[in-house]
Amino acid sequence: MLILDVFRVSSRSFKNNRLRTFLTILGISVGIGTIFFLVALGYGLQKLIIENIASENALLALDVTEKNEIIKLDQGGLDKIRSIPEVEEAFPLVSLQTRIEKNALSSDLKLSLTNAGYFDLESIKLEKGDFFADNSGDVVVSKATLKLLGIEEGDSLNQTIKAFIAKDSKSKDSELIEKEYRIKGILKDSSDAVIYASLIGLKDEITINEYSKIKVKAVSGDKVSIAKNKIIEEGFFVGSISELVDQARQVFKVVNIMLVLFGAVALIVSAIGMFNTMTIALLERTQEIGTMKALGAAKVDIWKMFLTESMIIGFMGGTGGLLIGYSMSKILNMAVNILAENFGGLVVELFYFPIWFVVFIVVFSTVVGLVTGFYPAKRAAKLNALEALRYK
Repeated sequence: MLILDVFRVSSRSFKNNRLRTFLTILGISVGIGTIFFLVALGYGLQKLIIENIASENALLALDVTEKNEIIKLDQGGLDKIRSIPEVEEAFPLVSLQTRIEKNALSSDLKLSLTNAGYFDLESIKLEKGDFFADNSGDVVVSKATLKLLGIEEGDSLNQTIKAFIAKDSKSKDSELIEKEYRIKGILKDSSDAVIYASLIGLKDEITINEYSKIKVKAVSGDKVSIAKNKIIEEGFFVGSISELVDQARQVFKVVNIMLVLFGAVALIVSAIGMFNTMTIALLERTQEIGTMKALGAAKVDIWKMFLTESMIIGFMGGTGGLLIGYSMSKILNMAVNILAENFGGLVVELFYFPIWFVVFIVVFSTVVGLVTGFYPAKRAAKLNALEALRYK
């Protein structure tokens, strides 16, 4: 029997038993759609959380701080770290308590001095504006800072503020220097009142005894652990955001497995319904099978007919499942974002659909159809032609 003839005979049930076939496909679609919906939610949450934790460069970053008071995190320590072959860049951070003034308002805030490259490694993002350039008189500030200084967020860019900075942060009676800064950018998602300014622009005007932290960028992903071990050997404490990301990925692997198991329950119920449909089709077409065998149809032709029918149902169920799962995800994501906007939250994408997973869903549903139709096909192929013709 030709492939075209097998396909034509197998698809006759879609015309003769439309409602039953539709309900069978719908059952498979619901099961597949549930798996697709839950796994896409798992991948979406993983992607959302990891992107918020770190940028691509942040995965290459290490946080270096003092381990004890004996080995200082000063210029000498910075030079040692920069001399390590696996280290591409190292950006120091100095945090100073500073008085900031704007018009008649003033407040004591934390002034963080660093280099422009620090922000990408720290995954710091801006709500508006730009980051400052090294050796510039610009700053980026948080929304909390703007509130303390009475500055409206919409009119904040390019406004100037004054900072009174101690020449020697270790001395209580240190002379203060006055610096005028221009607001260049507004930090995103920062609840603390902080200001970032260029370290290079102040390095010659104040005494820096030691750094609060050094942000290190490794040459490549496979060099992160090597650079970390070498910095530890120098006597410093080293933390890595990549370790946190790896832990998050491990957690989400377990979460995705659990979500698949929940969805598999619905798929099993659907597969049972499909098995029932194929078994009923066998009983209804017993005389037809007897006629085909009497006319010379081989066992393999009967196998092909039933397996093709079950695979078509599985394929259509998988395609329908993708449509159901995708529609459900878009409706839920829209509802969540509407609520978030009304309560002042951020608009997010909760679902993520990897291309490989979409292809896998279609192939998997087709395979499920094939497996479900295997037993009815086996029974049909074994039928005796004479007994089949007598069956009522």
